Formats: sequence, structure tokens, C-alpha cells
Amino acid sequence: MSDAAETPDHSDVILERLTKLHPKLIDLSLERILRLLDALGAPHRALPPTFHIAGTNGKGSVGAYLRAILEAGGYGVHAYTSPHLVRFHERIRLAGHPKSADIDETYLATLLDECERINDGQPITFFEITTCVAMLAFSRAKADALILEVGMGGRYDTTNVVEHPAITIITPIDLDHQAFLGDTIELIAGEKAGILKRGVPAIIGLQKDEAREVIEARAAALGIPIFIQGQDFSTHEEQGHLVYQDEHGLLDLPLPKLLGQHQIENAGLAICALRQSSLALETSAIDEGLRHVEWPARMQRLTRGPLVDLLPLHAELWLDGGHNPQAGRAIALLMADIASSAPAPLFLIAAMKETKDARGFFAPFDGLAAHAEVIAIPNDPACLTPAQLVEAASAAGLDVSPAASLKDAFTKTIARAGMTRPRILICGSLYLAGAVLSDHG
Repeated sequence: MSDAAETPDHSDVILERLTKLHPKLIDLSLERILRLLDALGAPHRALPPTFHIAGTNGKGSVGAYLRAILEAGGYGVHAYTSPHLVRFHERIRLAGHPKSADIDETYLATLLDECERINDGQPITFFEITTCVAMLAFSRAKADALILEVGMGGRYDTTNVVEHPAITIITPIDLDHQAFLGDTIELIAGEKAGILKRGVPAIIGLQKDEAREVIEARAAALGIPIFIQGQDFSTHEEQGHLVYQDEHGLLDLPLPKLLGQHQIENAGLAICALRQSSLALETSAIDEGLRHVEWPARMQRLTRGPLVDLLPLHAELWLDGGHNPQAGRAIALLMADIASSAPAPLFLIAAMKETKDARGFFAPFDGLAAHAEVIAIPNDPACLTPAQLVEAASAAGLDVSPAASLKDAFTKTIARAGMTRPRILICGSLYLAGAVLSDHG
């Protein structure tokens, strides 16, 4: 390996260079990535049993449950997720003992160099070439399973090069990425259903009728078994426990570490997928996985860092990267539930990408949030301006004002809250969440 490849920031230099690749704009296609994968020796055909996950909300959480439970059962697990929160390395996790870990800096640089050299300047997008890096890493390291999260859509997503996964999973579908996937639930569901494969069981999360009908039609055309949440299996909270039930019986489990009704449903998807797979698991592994699962920026309460240091006594700081109407509803429901047992005024600090439905995200907080401060995502030109967010939040019924920065918004929120011991929620964007976490260690 060259000396450059051993430089601590070498992979960051390569990643920065790869962001300038052509085509720069998203162009949903599998032709370019398949060409490069074939040139690399077809690593996508040498992967461990794969759990392929598509959907609008909950993909990452379902993947986190799968990984936590499998690792609790003694299995080695690779994982591919996007976007990252703080560093690109988070996207590629390699199996280890006892748990998987983010890909090593030097190894990542080596694989990036290899893919860039073999691509030899041909058209390729950033996500395509970095997915090739992940496929190389996963094919060259031993593991018992791979958790593979779709980036966007499904049918033409770069991860859909896996020809025969062990299980496919489609989490709840809502309007998102309409410019690329279509402007109706039916069209988006059709794209997500593109991950379904002949001979592969499919686990389907709670869906709107129009999405479920599209998925069921695709599954029928392929002649594959599907397991629909709420019909073939269910999960609910009962007396402080998670109760899971399917045709094989009932499991009495601990509530998951991740908070909210939507996380109980996400856990159910993961449990069903594991029970339909060929990987043997004791109930004790499911228990342990639910208790210890980690997934940052999903209703995460922050307890240290520079913003926490500014909080008045007994105030709370929460962080969630949800960024569409369905996520807004789930977050607001959980905030309302927390307030029912521990009343406190809720203040939002929000930023959003320019492609998001800001009014739809804010609407569930009408009557729940005392005030919202809105900001631009730090160092991100492709975000909604504070003025645009003020317009959207006002239209949704919120009392809202713009702030110049995250710190400015935080300072204004504390001043507005006065002596009320506020509950502050930073929300609206995984990119904003990443900026917060990068400062909080």
C-alpha cells in the first residue's frame, strides 16, 4: 500500500474527489454499477445471507434490530446503511467479535482506491461507486448475515444488484423523494416493491391500503410468500412488555430500548424476518437485542455535550432525524405520550432538506409544540431556508421564528422558555442530527 493510503484522512480525500463524479445528479439505473461490479469480480454474488430492506420510514431501525438480535445470538453481521450521521465509515459495518464495527480508515481507503482505479474514469455516481466498495468489503470478510438498507426507492437502487437475498422487508411507505420515485403512494410503492424477488419471502410493514395493494400484486406476480404486519403477525405493548404473535405462537418480550409505538412495530418486522429466515435464534437473543439495540438520532435523549451544558436545570434535549410527514406523526405521538406522564413545554428546533414536505412534517405538532425555531442545515446549500420553513410551519399552525444558527436557535429557545424547564427537540433532518452528534461526541 502506498504511503498516501496510510494517511489518516486519505479516505476522506478520496470521498471528496468521488463526490465530483459524473453523473452528479441522481440518475436511477443499475447499468453503471453492474458494469463496475463485474469488473471487480462480481462481489455482489459472493455475499452472506442478505436481509434487504426498503421503505420510507424505519429502514435503519429495522436493520438495527436485526443486527442487535443476530449479534446477541452469536452471529457475525455486516451492515450497509445511508446516509451517515458523522462520518462516511458508519455506512459500512463489518462483522467482528463480538459485534460489528465501522469499516477501518485504512481499509476503506484501499477499497476506494481499488474501485476508482478499476472504474478508470467511466461514468459512475458517488452512491454507485461507494456501494461497490461496500460489496467488496462484504464479500471479502466472513459473516453469517448482511443487513442491506436501500438508499432510495428499490427497483433501481444500487443495492438491488443482490440477485437472491434471504429475506426482503418493506417498511411503511409514505410520500418522499417524489421527484425520483413518483408523486403518488402507488407509484412509490411500485418502486419499493422492486426489491421483491422470486423465491424470497417478503415481510411487509403496516401500509396504507394503496401501498399494500401494489405490493401484494407484485408479490402475487412473483408467486412469493408475504407476511403482512397486522394480518400475519402483530406486535403491541401490554403491561410494559412487547407482545409479538404470529402463526408459530406468542412471544412475551421486553420493550425495545428505542422509544415509540413505531419502534414496537419496527421490532416486529425484524422479529418476523428472523423467524422466516434459516438462522436459528433463541428467544433470549431477541430479548437481549431489544434491550441493547442502538440507533442514534432516533428519539435519542442527549445527556452530554456543549448544547446540554447550556440547558437549565431539569430541562431535556432530544434529537430525531425524521424528515417526512409520517415521521412527524410518529415523533409527535411519542412527544405527546411523554408529556402525558411528565408534562413540560415542547420547543422545536428544526431544519430540512429542500426536497421535503415541511408543512406535512410540522402539522402533527400543531397544539403540541409551544414554539419552533427554524434554521438552515449547517454547510448544506440544498436545504430549505429559514424563511421557507417559517412559512411552512406557520401554515401548519405553529408559532415559529427563524434563527441564524443552531446555537442561536438554542439560545433563543432557552430564553423563550424562561423558568419552565423545557423539553427541546432538534428535528427535521438526519444531516442536522449528524451536525449535532459531531459536536456531542
